[in-house]
Amino acid sequence: MRAAAIAGALSIALGGRALAQGDCFPGPESNEAKTLAIFSVPLAFGPAGAPFTRGRISVGIEAVYLPNVDPAVATPTVCRPGKGPENTDLLFAAPRPRVAVALGGGFTLEGSWIPPIRLNQVSANLFGVALGWTTALGDAHRLTLRGHGSFGRVRAPITCDDEALADPLSECYQGTRSDDRYRPNIVGADATVSWSLGGGRVQPYLGAGYNRLMPRFQVHFTNVAGQLDERRVEVDLDRAVLFGGATWWPAGGRLGLSGELYAAPSDAITGRVAVRLAVGS
Repeated sequence: MRAAAIAGALSIALGGRALAQGDCFPGPESNEAKTLAIFSVPLAFGPAGAPFTRGRISVGIEAVYLPNVDPAVATPTVCRPGKGPENTDLLFAAPRPRVAVALGGGFTLEGSWIPPIRLNQVSANLFGVALGWTTALGDAHRLTLRGHGSFGRVRAPITCDDEALADPLSECYQGTRSDDRYRPNIVGADATVSWSLGGGRVQPYLGAGYNRLMPRFQVHFTNVAGQLDERRVEVDLDRAVLFGGATWWPAGGRLGLSGELYAAPSDAITGRVAVRLAVGS
């Protein structure tokens, strides 16, 4: 074991500089691209409820499930071949406060912000924005067209967590816990058809869309030789998405409860639950 540790340390000391020098641009079929695409599914600024039609302002919060990444997919194939799986499953779910403002003429502006509060070694500073337009489809249905974006960054020990630091066979051995940076950079557009049941108390909806993913990942790790690794990983991807859910307005009031399934069929599926309060007339 001691010999393995010494060999690992020498390997890192001799090879770390080369690793730190070259940025990586993996192809769309690489494990790196697949992992970043899975990250993007819950971070896309989906509707999380039926189109906003009550009041002038809606405030609320959603909780989104963060899908697990299979260890085989989380194992790099291009940027760090031979490295074990990345530390991808740090949180089960994440909260996202939301606000929507009716602009008139069927237009609605939405926004969200996840503040940089560290939870289980993860700190996010993420923003979401969307502009939607809703029109009637006959007497019972509505069509909503919407453009959205998700920006900001997440910091977490994805490359080298505490377990890897204690593993003599890992390139992370006896280094510092990484504080890697991930930027989702998602823009997209979607269309939603919604309708009312039970006198308007229940509003189901179905939709589909397209997301352009431009994730940027940067390692931030100091190895046992004291060398700082700040290699960047960049990939651009295109994804079709499908979603559906319903919003329930108890007693026809202004407090709405929503549930939604949101999927990029080639990557992952996530679930969202949200509560929102409509105010103003």
